[in-house]
Order: sequence, then structure tokens, then C-alpha cells
Amino acid sequence: MLAQPKKVLLKVVILGDSSVGKTSLMSHYVKKSFNTHYKATIGADFLTKEVLVGEQLVTMQIWDTAGQERFRSLGVTFYRGADCCLLVYDVTLRSSFENLGMWQDSFLQQSGAPNPETFPFVIIGNKIDLEDRQVTEVEAIEYSNSKGNIPHYCASAKDATNVNAAFSKVAEQALAQYQQITNDHVVPSSYTDAPTIDLGSYNEEPSHQPKSGCAC
Repeated sequence: MLAQPKKVLLKVVILGDSSVGKTSLMSHYVKKSFNTHYKATIGADFLTKEVLVGEQLVTMQIWDTAGQERFRSLGVTFYRGADCCLLVYDVTLRSSFENLGMWQDSFLQQSGAPNPETFPFVIIGNKIDLEDRQVTEVEAIEYSNSKGNIPHYCASAKDATNVNAAFSKVAEQALAQYQQITNDHVVPSSYTDAPTIDLGSYNEEPSHQPKSGCAC
């Protein structure tokens, strides 16, 4: 009998402005669910999903992080140990697209990732099911190419367009990063020794009332 492939734990961090749909994308990918009521993520939360990448069985630990500025100082805690970073923007909100560079730089500065020049990112332009698009696919692709040919997907968490495809690319990129680090034995302690996180102190109910729109 052939030995079963060893499971690999991959950590993925989702970043982007508040309300771009980070939680909705994660929830649809892992739980096949979509909530039409907006509820801001407080601090961070995560879900896990077991998938097969080629012949390798992996467990993806997907971290959904808050987009509000007051939580950005927590990045050094939540980003460490990540194998891939998913950057999300709302195609109907241009400012969220323009902030992608800020999120990418913030991640690289705070994650302690080895080889930051080659660290894998994937970009999702979410909410293509909505009208009043402010970011065209052409300019989004041009931006991705200018950043080293980062994979880019136009997606909708609501109707599932390209959600699985995007996360499949994330899993592929994350596994390649994990294998590269393992093979090179370049694993700084600041990268792997991420502290145990008590989400209870961060995930308190927001004081505002939920509003209609994509969950984030």
C-alpha cells in the first residue's frame, strides 16, 4: 500500500479595506455560504479547509483580517507565518483598489517573511455582480503585471464567480512558498514562532448596526 502524503498546514492572510468582501469570499470558499448583512470583522478570525494541491494534501488556515485602520497595528501578530497573502478590493470602490499597494507593503513590513521580493500574493477584484464599476479589468491587470505579474481574479462572493479558482491559485502559491522555505531551510524565528492568539479579546461585537451589503 502506498503511503499517504503528509498533510501540510498552510497559512493564508486576506487583506483589504473594510467592506470589500473579505469575509464573504472566505465564507463562500469554505462553507459555500453568503450573508447579505454587513458585519465588520473585529481584529481577525480564521477558517480551515482541507484541499488537494496536485498530489499534496494541505490544510489551508485562512485568516480574515479587519480592514479598519485602528486594527492595523495588530498585523505583526496576525501576519507572521503566512505562506501566501490574498489582497482584495471592491471593483465599485476605487479607493479600495488604490490602497492595494499600502496593504501589500504593510504585510511585507510586518510579517517577517523570508525573501519578501518573491513572496506570493494573489489579487481579487470582488463584487463584479454589482453595477457602477469604478475599476476596469484592464487597469487591474495592468496593475497586477506592474507588481511582478501577481495573479488577478475578477470575482463575486455573492454568485461564486471565480471564488474557487482564486483560492485554488492561493493554495498553489502557498504550497510552493512552503516548499521553497522548507528546501532552503530559511525560516527565521520571527516568521515561524507566531504567538498564540486569543481571538476573544479582539472579536467583540461592533457597536454599530449591520447594514445591507457584502459581509467583510
